[in-house]
Amino acid sequence: RIHPRASRDKGWWGAARAKMAEEAATEMAALSVEGEGESKAAKAAAARAADRAAKAEWYAKRIAFFEGFKAREDAKVQAAKDAEVPFTVVLPDGNEVAAVRGSTTPMDIALGISKGLAKKCVVASADGQPWDLKRPLGVASHGDKVSLKLHTFDDAEGKETFWHSTSHILGEVLEAEYGVDLTIGPAIAEGFYYDCYMGDRVLTEADHVPIKATMEKAVKDKQEYQRIEVSREECLSMFQENKFKVEILNGLPEDAIISVYRVGPMVDLCSGPHIPSTEMIKALDVTQCSRAHWRADVKREPLMRVYAVAYPEAKLLREYQHRIAEAKKRDHRVLGVKHNLFFFNGLSPGSCFWMPAGARIYQALVSFIREKYWDYEYDEVITPNIYNFDLWHTSGHAAHYRENMFGFSVENQDFGLKPMNCPGHCVMFRERRRTYRELPMRLADFGVLHRNEFSGALQGLTRVRRFQQDDAHIFCRPDQMEHELTSFLKFLDEVYGVFGLDYEMALSTRPDDFMGEIELWDQAESALRTVLDATGREWYLNEGDGAFYGPKIDITVFDALKRKFQCATVQLDFQLPQRFDLKYTTEDGTARPIIIHRAILGSVERMSAILVEHFASKFPLWLSPRQVMVVPISEKNAEYAKEVRAILRRAKLFVDVDLSANTMQKKVREAQLSQYNYILVVGKQEEVEGTVNVRTRDNKVHGMHKVRKLAELLAFEREQRLKGSIMDGLKVADQAESNKAAAAAAGGGDDAAKAGKGKGGGKKEGKQKGGGGKGGKGGKGGKG
Repeated sequence: RIHPRASRDKGWWGAARAKMAEEAATEMAALSVEGEGESKAAKAAAARAADRAAKAEWYAKRIAFFEGFKAREDAKVQAAKDAEVPFTVVLPDGNEVAAVRGSTTPMDIALGISKGLAKKCVVASADGQPWDLKRPLGVASHGDKVSLKLHTFDDAEGKETFWHSTSHILGEVLEAEYGVDLTIGPAIAEGFYYDCYMGDRVLTEADHVPIKATMEKAVKDKQEYQRIEVSREECLSMFQENKFKVEILNGLPEDAIISVYRVGPMVDLCSGPHIPSTEMIKALDVTQCSRAHWRADVKREPLMRVYAVAYPEAKLLREYQHRIAEAKKRDHRVLGVKHNLFFFNGLSPGSCFWMPAGARIYQALVSFIREKYWDYEYDEVITPNIYNFDLWHTSGHAAHYRENMFGFSVENQDFGLKPMNCPGHCVMFRERRRTYRELPMRLADFGVLHRNEFSGALQGLTRVRRFQQDDAHIFCRPDQMEHELTSFLKFLDEVYGVFGLDYEMALSTRPDDFMGEIELWDQAESALRTVLDATGREWYLNEGDGAFYGPKIDITVFDALKRKFQCATVQLDFQLPQRFDLKYTTEDGTARPIIIHRAILGSVERMSAILVEHFASKFPLWLSPRQVMVVPISEKNAEYAKEVRAILRRAKLFVDVDLSANTMQKKVREAQLSQYNYILVVGKQEEVEGTVNVRTRDNKVHGMHKVRKLAELLAFEREQRLKGSIMDGLKVADQAESNKAAAAAAGGGDDAAKAGKGKGGGKKEGKQKGGGGKGGKGGKGGKG
C-alpha cells in the first residue's frame, strides 16, 4: 500500500498542491493588511483563497479515504488468487482460456495472446458489459464461463472509453488549478467535456493553453486508473465537499454499490470503465469553453463546460485539427452570409430570414421530397398552426412538453403553436370512420412548426425556433408494418444517395418504462430487424433505448468531413392511437392502427445547414441557387447576353448577366467565387453563330455550344439531379465516340490484332498505326 502523503506529493500534483497552498497564503497575507476598508473584490478574493486552501486539504483527505478502501479491494483479489477457483473465458473465435475467478483480468488474457494486442487494447467487454482491462473477471454476476471481447481505439467502445478516461485528466487539472467543483465529464461524438462549478468566475480561450499544458504533465506522470467499489454512505464520506456529487449520490438507492475511480490526485464516482494508464494518451488538445447549467436546467447553478480531445497517436490529432479547420471554413453561418443565402435578426430570435438565393435551396429540397411523395404514394395535407391546448392534453404534450411550446390565451382559453404535426394528423384520422381497406394511410405535412428553445441553445440553422419538416405519419395495420418500413428505408436511401451522404442505422428497442402490449412490441421489433437485415447494410443495436411509446430506427448521416448528424428518423408509436382512441373497422370488429412517424430531411433548416457545409456552397446544379452567369465581353454584346438569359430562363434555370464595367476575366473570376455552376462567355463570334463559350466554376473550359442545345443539356442535368457537371460526361462520351470511330476506320484492326495475339488498339491515339497500334508478333495482321 502506498502511503497517502507519498502518493499525493508524487508528480506534477505535488508541485500543484504546494502552489495552491502558497497562493492561498499569499492572498490571505495581502488581504490581512488592507484593514477595515477592504473592497468587495478583496473580500471575494479572500473567500476564494480560503476555499482553495480548504479544497487542497480535502483532496488529500479524499485520497486517504480512497486508499483505505483500495486496501480492502486488494485484499479481495489476493484472497481470490489464493483460493484459485477456476472458471473459463470464452473468446470471440470460440477459443476457451482457463482463468482464476476474481483474479484473472482481461489484460492477462490479452498478454497471453500477444504483447502487441495488449498494448493496443483500450477496454474489454465481459458478457456484453464494459469492463476495465485490469479489473478481475469472474465476479458474482459471472457464471462458469465469461464471454470476453477486447477493444482497441478503432472500436466505438474503445473511443468512448479513451475519451471518458481523458476527461478525468481534465477534471484533475480543473480541480487542482482552478479549485472547481466537478459535476459530470462524459465522452461525446468526438472528444469529451467536463462541467464544473466556479461560482461567478469563467474560463475563456486564454485558459486553453495552460489547461492543456497541465494535462500533458499529468499524462507524462503515467498515472494509473484505479477502481474500487463502495457503499453509498462510504461514497458520501468521500465527496462531502461537493454538493453536486452529494446530490447524485442521494438520488441512488441506500443499498447501492458504487464504483469510484482514481487517477493521480483526482477521485471521482464513475461507472467506468477506463484505460489502464495515462501512458496510452499520446496527443490532446483543449478546444472550447462554454457555459452550461446543472442538470441542463437554466434555473440551476451556472457551470463552465470545457471541451477537449485526445488520441493514442499524434497523427490522429492532426487529422482532427485539419477537419475542424476545414469545418470552420464551411460553417453554414459564415457561408450563408457570404453568399447572401439567409440571416438571423434579434427581432425574431431563432427564426431564419431566407434571402432569394437561400429560398431557392429551401424550395429545391421541398420539391425533391414532394416528387418522392408522389412516387411512394403519400398524400400531402395542410393542418392548422394553432391549436387549443385540449389537443395537447390529449396527446400528452401539455404535461411533458409545455415548456418547449409557445402558448397564449384567446378568449380565456389556452392555445399553442404546434411543435409537431402528429396530433393534428390523429385528428384527421378520427374525423370519420375508417376501414382496414383504407390502410395504410400516409399523411405528409410541411407545416410550419415552432419550439421554444432557450436563446442560449440557438445555433444557426441547426437549432431554431421556427422550422419545417418533411414530416409524415403512416397509419397502418400490424401486418403492414414490415412493408411500410422497407419502403421508407428505400425512400431514404434514394434521397441520401442523391445528396452523396453516407449514413448508418441503429435499432433502439423496448425500454424499461415501455407502454403497450409486449406481444406488439416483439412483433414490431422483429419487423424492424427484418427490414434492417434486408437493406444489406451494417446496423447496430441500442438495447433498451427506444421511446416509451415504441421502438425506432435511429439514422445518422456523415458529411464530407465525416461529421455525424441526426436527421432522419422512423419510429413506431403504440401510444398516440390509444390516447386519441383511433380505430378502424375490420371484418370482425375494430382494431387500433399503428402510427409510423418518419422524416428524411428532418427539418429543412437543419438539412440546409448540413448541405451548405457538405458541399461548401458548391452545390450541384439542381440545388444551386446560382446556376448560370452570362458574361458579355463588351457592352456591344450585352443585348445578346440578355437573349441568352431569356432562353435559359425558359428552361427554368436561374440565370444572371454581369453587365458591370469589369474586364471579362474579372467577371469570370467573380462568378466562380460566387459558385455559379456555369459561366457563359459571349462575344461577337458567339452572337453571330448563336452559341456561348462554356466554362465551369472549377475553371474547366468546355468550348462553344449552341444556346438552345445547352439549355436542353442543363435542364437534363437539373432534372436528373446529377452530382457532377454534364459537360464532363459529354467529354467522356465524345472521347468514347472518337475512339470508336478510329477503331472502325482502322478496318478491322482490332480483329486482326486479336488474331495475331498482339496489343492491338493502342493505349493512346497518338501512337496508333492505322488504328491497330503495335501489332502482335504471332500474326500478319498485327499492325492493322
